[in-house]
This record gives sequence, structure tokens and C-alpha cells, in this order.
Amino acid sequence: MIASLEQLPSPTVLLYAIVAAAILVYVPFGAVALGRVQAGYDMAAPRALFDKLPPYAQRATWAHQNSFESFTIFSAAALMAYVTQQSGGWVNLAAIAYVAARLFYSIFYIQNIPLGRSLMFGIGSASIATLFFLSLMSLNA
Repeated sequence: MIASLEQLPSPTVLLYAIVAAAILVYVPFGAVALGRVQAGYDMAAPRALFDKLPPYAQRATWAHQNSFESFTIFSAAALMAYVTQQSGGWVNLAAIAYVAARLFYSIFYIQNIPLGRSLMFGIGSASIATLFFLSLMSLNA
């Protein structure tokens, strides 16, 4: 698998992964919007509506907020890998794994599957750590 990922141009993978991760920040918001409609959205006090949201929409709100937090760290790691000209299967795997993990993280969070959510959080975090590690190690080479 790593060998086939080495064929992909890493700068392109990293940049597309950043764009995909940015889009994924807003995926949970679709469930939030549906929950708001079901709860009777009040434009005058949108934040006060949170307690009236169905449980899935509350979880979607938390997934959406966590996605912002995770995206800022991932984008820094991916840009570090880009700037330090990292390439190869491990870089590509880390970038693609992060995006996939964050997609499933939101799905598992909204569906209330804590073990799956935690596993995806761990994979995403390990992907970020891998990009940071590879970038920093290249500075010492």
C-alpha cells in the first residue's frame, strides 16, 4: 500500500488534503441545520436553541467545533511537510488517513458510536504527529 502511495505527488496530496479537511469541517453542520429546523430555528437567538436540539444535532455541533480545532493543527502539519518538501508513501498516507479519519469521526460522533469516534480521533492525531515528525526529522538530516 505504501508503495502505491509513493507514486502520488506529495505536494499535490498535501494541498488537496488541506482543502478536503477544510470542507470536512462543515460536513457535521448539515446535521446541525436539520436539527435546527426540527427544533424551530430562531434567528434572533441561534445559540439559545442548542438545548432544544435533538441529541444527534447536539453531537453534530460538537463534531463541528472539534473539526475546527483539529483542522488548525493538521493544516500547520501539512504545510510544514509541504515547505520542507516531504514526499513519499508515509507523507501521502498520513495526509489521506487524516482526511478519511475526520470524515468517519464526524459520522461516528453524530451516530453516537464513541469507540469509533475515539479510534478516528486517534488516527487523525497520529497522522498529524507523523507529518510533524517527518518534517522535523528532515531539518536534522
